[in-house]
Amino acid sequence: MKARVLIVEDDPLMAERYAFDLAAHTVDCVHSGQEAVAALERLTPDAVVLDVHLPDMNGLDILRRIRSAQMPVGVVVVTSQASVRLAVEALQAGATDFLVKPFTPERLQVTIANVVEKQRLSRQVEELTETLREERTNTFYGFIGASASMRGVYRIIEAAAPSKATVFITGESGTGKELCAEAIHRAGPRTGKPFVAVNCAAIPKDLMESELFGHLKGAFTGATGTRDGAASRADGGTLFLDEIGEMDINLQGKLLRFLQTGMVQKVGADSAQKVDIRVVCATNRDPLREVEEGRFREDLYYRLHVIPIHLPPLRERDGDALEIADALLVKLAGEEGKGFRRLERRAAAAIASYDWPGNVRQLENVLRSAVVLNDGPELTLEMLPPVLSTGTRSTPAGLLSEAAAEGIPRPLTAEPALNGSREQVATLVLGSAADLKPLWLIEKEAIEHAIDLCGGNIPKAAALLEISPSTIYRKKITWSEKGLD
Repeated sequence: MKARVLIVEDDPLMAERYAFDLAAHTVDCVHSGQEAVAALERLTPDAVVLDVHLPDMNGLDILRRIRSAQMPVGVVVVTSQASVRLAVEALQAGATDFLVKPFTPERLQVTIANVVEKQRLSRQVEELTETLREERTNTFYGFIGASASMRGVYRIIEAAAPSKATVFITGESGTGKELCAEAIHRAGPRTGKPFVAVNCAAIPKDLMESELFGHLKGAFTGATGTRDGAASRADGGTLFLDEIGEMDINLQGKLLRFLQTGMVQKVGADSAQKVDIRVVCATNRDPLREVEEGRFREDLYYRLHVIPIHLPPLRERDGDALEIADALLVKLAGEEGKGFRRLERRAAAAIASYDWPGNVRQLENVLRSAVVLNDGPELTLEMLPPVLSTGTRSTPAGLLSEAAAEGIPRPLTAEPALNGSREQVATLVLGSAADLKPLWLIEKEAIEHAIDLCGGNIPKAAALLEISPSTIYRKKITWSEKGLD
């Protein structure tokens, strides 16, 4: 296998000999440490033949730089000193192999071939690991999670995507309404065309008509040039109207006419032009209540509300919070240059148990804050904000507080006075022999109690019990098969 090899050797004749021996590969030669550092920044070699004794620095310092920068390159350290201490130091610094001068051309060729093959196999393993990670992650056009409620959303998106019918998305803030609109666009025949999003809550009502339909030069104060609106820019694609409930009631009539005719008339223009767009809108309000209270036109509501999609809040997406957190942690760590790769068990339990009133947006912000302010391979509970780490809301401690408020029995915290005989203490703690239960029954009761405490949410119950949800599912199947339900 042909590879790129960088030779770092202060003796030009020796470097030339190495290059001749490795003529089957693409070879670059440098003769000092500084040249080596510059070459590593410029080139992407598969292997480095690195002499330890260079005129301006120690070769092992270059090796440490390579490893600290996590360069995917194999390094063969070369020295004229057959020292066990030096060999151990080189290998501890991250050397792939170690050669002592003099060595034969065949020895160098075999060593480089082995290093290159090892690099190739490492890349294959990384690619396979990434592929398996992607396969394990339940993703759908940017969404992460495979809860029953989200699978229902995915089915509606797949069914609605090929149509031109208007889609009306509802859901709390942070549930991913724009992501849903993008999924509809990408899953349908308009995927190669523009996707234009307009946040109706972020644009002043006096400018909203111009933002949607465009304007001619001089149409109003500040209109210094002719400008296309969002509807014209989305021609052939999808127009997403986010927070549609915030649109001024007077503009809603013009939007209704546009939806009925498909004609765009710029502010200040006498004529209109035809556009072909698919309209998707979203709101975090109850649209029917907005209609009843006169803030949203009833005829516009029925014109828009053709295919409704409701995005469930994160607290109703069993098990998805942890899956989203795992994916976000790796993504954010990469963006911020941090080493996080996994969640600590306690942190995972807190994330699984919390209500997430701000939904996925809040979860992402919490994780980003923790990643920015900390580092390490594992994100711990202490790195999360106090609202999670202290058990506020629906963390395990919070759930116990809610249980007490609802009259669910809690364990007694007062210790009994241990002033009786050993037999009396044993009876007090364990009860009589008749009170003892089989271990499987105690386990079954504990699991069922945790499930009841969590309102039937098995992933939350598993987090409280510090076991995997699959363990609960497996045990429930076993109990069912044995008729122990």
